[in-house]
Amino acid sequence: MSAKELGCVEGADPTPTGRQIIEGAGFRKAEEHLVFQVLRNGELEELRLEETTDLCPGQVEHFLVFPSADSYRFDIDGKRLEWGHKVISGRVLKKLAGVDPAKFAVWQVIPGKDDILVRDTDLICLADAGLEHFFTGVPQTTEGGAA
Repeated sequence: MSAKELGCVEGADPTPTGRQIIEGAGFRKAEEHLVFQVLRNGELEELRLEETTDLCPGQVEHFLVFPSADSYRFDIDGKRLEWGHKVISGRVLKKLAGVDPAKFAVWQVIPGKDDILVRDTDLICLADAGLEHFFTGVPQTTEGGAA
């Protein structure tokens, strides 16, 4: 649901609560859901059920509502983020890192082993013990190199 859809229109509440956003998105039992604000800079910020957000200044781009009461933390490029589902795709990791998905790759850091390339459609479990770490970079290519 976009902030614009909730927006500053006449009669609309310009400072809705997390509960109002969840219910406005058509979900019942707000207590069983999480809502994250996607800020203009790309960062995610959880909005508690009774916490309000101001839609008018334009800092919130849109909202993500998850049918879960659990959130999962991970680190990508040194930035700690939270996600509302126990799995996440490589494509979503790139988008959350703020990199061009067509030009960058993402790797999962595996302590004591080689890092693992995470493809766009790979699903990574965030529910395992400990904080998952990822980094992005331009993949090496031999394109144009001598054979």
